[in-house]
Amino acid sequence: MGLTVSPLRRRGCFLIIIVIILVPFTILLLLMGPDLSAEQTLSQRLAEYQMRLQYLESMYRSRQEDVAILSQYLGLSPSTGDGANVTINGSLLDALSPETRAILRNMTSSPRFPSSLRLPTAFHFLPHLLDDPSSLRPAYLLSRGRQGISVVLGVPTVKRDKQSYLMGTLQNLISNMDDEEQNETMIVVFVGETDLEYVQLVAKQIEVRFSMYVENGLIEVLSPPQSYYPNMDKLRQTLNDPPERVKWRSKQNLDFAFLMAYSQPKATFYVQLEDDILAKRGFITIMKKFAVEKTARKDAWFVLDFCQLGFIGKMFKSAELPWLITFFQMFYNDKPVDWLLEHLIYTKVCNWEKDMKHCKQEKSKLWLHYKPSLFQHIGTTSSLKGKVQKLKDKQFGKIPAFYPHNNPAATVKTGITPYKGHTIQRAYLGESFFWGLLPQPGDLIEFIFNKPYNLKKYLFRSGNTEHPSDRLYNTTIEVLPESLPENSPIWSTFNSTADGFLIIGSFNALGIAEGSVEPQIGLIKEIRLHVHSDSENWAILSEIMLQDKMNR
Repeated sequence: MGLTVSPLRRRGCFLIIIVIILVPFTILLLLMGPDLSAEQTLSQRLAEYQMRLQYLESMYRSRQEDVAILSQYLGLSPSTGDGANVTINGSLLDALSPETRAILRNMTSSPRFPSSLRLPTAFHFLPHLLDDPSSLRPAYLLSRGRQGISVVLGVPTVKRDKQSYLMGTLQNLISNMDDEEQNETMIVVFVGETDLEYVQLVAKQIEVRFSMYVENGLIEVLSPPQSYYPNMDKLRQTLNDPPERVKWRSKQNLDFAFLMAYSQPKATFYVQLEDDILAKRGFITIMKKFAVEKTARKDAWFVLDFCQLGFIGKMFKSAELPWLITFFQMFYNDKPVDWLLEHLIYTKVCNWEKDMKHCKQEKSKLWLHYKPSLFQHIGTTSSLKGKVQKLKDKQFGKIPAFYPHNNPAATVKTGITPYKGHTIQRAYLGESFFWGLLPQPGDLIEFIFNKPYNLKKYLFRSGNTEHPSDRLYNTTIEVLPESLPENSPIWSTFNSTADGFLIIGSFNALGIAEGSVEPQIGLIKEIRLHVHSDSENWAILSEIMLQDKMNR
């Protein structure tokens, strides 16, 4: 007979684990005395652990729910006698382990889960999901299984008639995270299309342009099956909107619910983004710090808002995503997604017996705003045909035209004529950006180190937000080793030039060259950019970073 463990006892064990983890931090706080800075740090660490434990507890509840739903929908009835067998639809599931049979027996015999009671599920609000057992499984999934991280960034995208911003948005998000932030983050790209050929095309583009980040698990791609969506031609016409708009916003609600449900088990926090945005440097660290500070102050927040527009930059605790997912499922046909979020908060805290001023005050306790905004909307071509979206977040501020770095001492020169004061020397020192007139084949931008340098990582970013087309095209990155023996296998690993440079990289379609230098190359005397074709535009170098360490 399997050992039976009641749900209450299992929950008690979980709470004991929480106490074991949290009590030492509490004792440390009490012992710190007047050292307020150390106390504040420990308090924030305690808050971070509390949020992490809240997330883990939500995952534990999900497993309990799985067992409960399984027992309900399979018609499970507890055995009589010694409990060795569990009867399901008249069959004996002898293959189940004693532990599994004990859990199922406890769940079905518990007063909390009487066999005659079935609570509503997604199938009650979306009954068409029952028509296909694969309706809640991704039709396409590109994943390396990254889990247990801090932040998931949800990026939904659909086919647009004129212009796609997705690749630029992904590059911007990645470029504005350092290595540590990338290690605790995941970007989930949700392709809201059922044309599998198109989904695979988008996924292939992402794999080619961001191969390193797909391979290490930073980027995942998924799409829903056709059966996930109801018949869009039979939706109720609501808000006096035309049918096409009703379809567009209803599908968007369902897309967000699918994306959130997939992302929930993967991280402590979930952030809703769009596929046509810009982010500020260090946005992951800023968001996490803000969340931890508010939690340490015992603020009972539900959403942290890092952008004033629509549904962009909204952070939620993953443990509380079921509120949103269920709400979207219930009212997907009724209102736009940002309206539904407003209504959910209103339902939570507003009192009909009080005035709107009181309601606004109560909502502000759950919906906290961070200023200045961390995200800016850049797209003008909406996914709704015929809609032009020109909204901008005024709190985002001006987007930097260049990004300075503390680079090693070097002599910097180029034959490309600079525009006014935008010289390559000033760009290297972080005083401005380089702006050169019409690069030609054979043009070089050279960085000759004052003494041989142990270069490990490089980043060159061309173009900027004001002049996005002024990029370097068909341009390679080349290095000159200090002393690399002629018989070194490195010479066969890389292509080389007639004057002894190794070609270690090139600018991609987004105008960025980024990579690491193989340690076997040794010390570097010079690194240069080599242009190989005519350019129809001027060229901007808005970022130059040369480092002797992998983190930046």
